[in-house]
Amino acid sequence: MCIHAGQEPDPATGAIITPIYQTSTYVQDGLGKHKGYEYARTQNPTRSAMEANIAAIESGTAGFGFASGMAAIGAIMTLLKAGDHVIVTENTYGGTYRLFEQVLRKNQLHFSYVDTSNIEAIQKAIQPNTQLLFLETPTNPTLKLTDIQAACTTAHSHDVAVVVDNTFASPYVQRPIELGADLVMHSTTKFLNGHSDSIGGVVIATRQDHIEWLEFVQNAEGAIIGPMDAWLVLRGVKTLPVRMERHNANGLAIAEMLAVHPKVQEVHYPGLTTHPQHQLAQQQMHGFGGLVTFDLGSLNHARDLLEHVRLMSLAESLGGVETLISHPATMTHASVPLAQREKIGITEGLVRLSVGIEDLDDLKEDLSQALNAV
Repeated sequence: MCIHAGQEPDPATGAIITPIYQTSTYVQDGLGKHKGYEYARTQNPTRSAMEANIAAIESGTAGFGFASGMAAIGAIMTLLKAGDHVIVTENTYGGTYRLFEQVLRKNQLHFSYVDTSNIEAIQKAIQPNTQLLFLETPTNPTLKLTDIQAACTTAHSHDVAVVVDNTFASPYVQRPIELGADLVMHSTTKFLNGHSDSIGGVVIATRQDHIEWLEFVQNAEGAIIGPMDAWLVLRGVKTLPVRMERHNANGLAIAEMLAVHPKVQEVHYPGLTTHPQHQLAQQQMHGFGGLVTFDLGSLNHARDLLEHVRLMSLAESLGGVETLISHPATMTHASVPLAQREKIGITEGLVRLSVGIEDLDDLKEDLSQALNAV
């Protein structure tokens, strides 16, 4: 499905790979007569192929490509109106928190940040004006899980729609729509693209009312993914299963190595039997992903490690074939207030690894020598 869904040989040339339709407009046959494409903000064949591809692998009905993951979340939020209330996984991505708190609150949307791993907490947070439950699972960066099926059952019993940010897992590891979610979004920049050379986002919808509105908003706001970026995502998705198998294997091996290292205070990885939600991970995930976080106890220790890695690269983002290492408190979650970071476990000593698909022995050797410098 990853290789073929949404893609047919080019009708003009027979090219087996979807072309990059790098055009802003399309010649029409006459007034009101065209081949399904009028203007590239509204439709583009490369983008359409990417949207259909990801919708298929996520078990959705329709997909909508956006210029970034944040643009995708922004589009979802236009489903709401002033006065509506949203329940959000408390340990959510820093960029999502920034959008909600510094932008959308000005539009009179209301947000409650809840430990969504606790289904009773979701139930208690629901208000008469609650319209959306926004889940991130596993969370960024502490890899806490939410029982998607149970959360959807609770939300739907109150006519609350559910969206899942599935970026950290990828549809190879986890498919929220099959567990009851109404909407799924991704930063395609991450595992879907997989090569750190494209920025984009996608929303997968199931309900007709959501589909019609998102199609309108995608065109009206124009925050679309370009044809080159869409093509790079299509290229990446073709190898998603192969890459994710290696991410899963390397991630688990690195987590197991860190779990017994004397300089590591705590490791967060749902594939470890010591993870408090390991059983849930086995139920709703196929593998455990390539993200591993661990705590070295202090900012100085984290800095020592980050400055001594050689093969791994100090950089934001994740999901590429190369291993990236980052410091959430000062990088991805710097926009989250200190008190909130401390509450959700983002300490000064926390380090996040996006484990790539390099040779495992090389990764272990690099991490070992860097830990020796701590």
